[in-house]
Amino acid sequence: MDRASSHNSEDPEKINHDSQSSRESPSPAPVVDPALDKRVWRKLDLFILPVVTMFYLLSFLDRSNIGNARVANLQKDLKMTNQQYSIALTVTYVPYIVAELPSNLLLKAVGPNLMLPTMLTLWGVVTTLQGVAHNYHALLVCRFFLGLFEGGVFPGLVLYLSFFYPRQQLQWRIAAFFSAASIAGAFSGLLAFGIINMDGIGNRPGWAWIFILEGLFTFLFGLSGYVLLPRSPAHARFLSQKEKDYITHKLKEDGATARNEVMDAFSWREVGMAFRLPQVWMLAIAFFFDGTILYGLAYFTPSIVQGLGFTASRAQLMSVPPFAVAFVVMIFGAYISDRYRCRGFVSIFSSFLCIIGFGMFLGSAKHHIQYASLFFSITGTYLAAPTLSTWSANNATPHIRRATAIAIGFIMTNSGGILATWLLGSLSAAPRYILATRVLLAFSVLMAAFCAANTWYLWDQNKKKAAIRATSTIDKEEPGLGDRSAWFDYAL
Repeated sequence: MDRASSHNSEDPEKINHDSQSSRESPSPAPVVDPALDKRVWRKLDLFILPVVTMFYLLSFLDRSNIGNARVANLQKDLKMTNQQYSIALTVTYVPYIVAELPSNLLLKAVGPNLMLPTMLTLWGVVTTLQGVAHNYHALLVCRFFLGLFEGGVFPGLVLYLSFFYPRQQLQWRIAAFFSAASIAGAFSGLLAFGIINMDGIGNRPGWAWIFILEGLFTFLFGLSGYVLLPRSPAHARFLSQKEKDYITHKLKEDGATARNEVMDAFSWREVGMAFRLPQVWMLAIAFFFDGTILYGLAYFTPSIVQGLGFTASRAQLMSVPPFAVAFVVMIFGAYISDRYRCRGFVSIFSSFLCIIGFGMFLGSAKHHIQYASLFFSITGTYLAAPTLSTWSANNATPHIRRATAIAIGFIMTNSGGILATWLLGSLSAAPRYILATRVLLAFSVLMAAFCAANTWYLWDQNKKKAAIRATSTIDKEEPGLGDRSAWFDYAL
């Protein structure tokens, strides 16, 4: 049975740092109550998940709506070359990448109820300011600060959900909030289609209103986040004490916590341990490949669709259906992954969807086939992202090691985003994007290979751990091993 990392849900002030004493006096397990179990997760899904989902929807929308603005003449009005457009996208990722690890390490100490809404509010202000940018250099400044304030959001939200949900209930929730990315892809097109009709109002072009209206909404929702997000289960006002105790027990039960080791305090040793885990690096490489595909499609789908012969406004609408299909498949894939505990197989399947999509786009010059290819490539990469994110969170513990592992994955994802901006922005000619499509096809194949390698490695490690458990007892094991403990089964 898979068991997750241990003490995410505990308050820092309530942590008992005497691990030996904790091992000798474990807290009694609550009586199994199916009604309580159902009620607890339903409450979290009703109170936590919608807020987290909206946070990520706004994050992805505000980062990728520049693609819609480009189709609505942003590049032309600011007299930008294709290279300058790629630079503007790249500038977003540099501070974004730099912010991810520090943000994740600080999240629990500062409090996610403070850090996450603050980041949301600040990037809402910056998104709005993009709408009043009069030249290329002003846009660059806005994109830099947008990346700085958004950098910790995705890894922070994954880490935050792990404070509340056991491992084998996590992917469905991560997929639910990450589905906001596919919704954002669809919603962004619909919004842009309507907003660009405001062209000329207030002497602002239509693309400027895309930034202004979406940024203002983000700012206002960020302010509400201070009230809506609890710091931890222990601080959730919508939970009774019995429900809080039950969540704490389930999180401990789901990890290598028969020893009740309390290892949540910050430690540079644990940061370093994350960098030495083979599964972290195999997934990090897969994250890089998926990040290149994901952000390439997020930023350039409207331009790709426009290159198939549609008008600018029609291209905004036609970019919606592939993202809508991706949303449905992502939720179904998350259910399969959680239900049958098969993160690796779902990741490999998603890679094959990308291979099919890019193969179709590369192999045919017919517009209807190229458009149909987007249903495969977009669905594949949007299914892969939450699966890889959950897989990474599942297989590193304790807290600091897990926070670092998650951050490494997203650093690699956004490094792929930098490559994507150049591949499709400057190095490949529209509308065929031959070089970019070949690279993304190769990355899809490599992503499948590394996911397969990681699945085999974790299976082999679990086999070795089972052999140790058959001949030893947990009390004889060296303390502080975390996910390397023989009593911690890796999620496959």
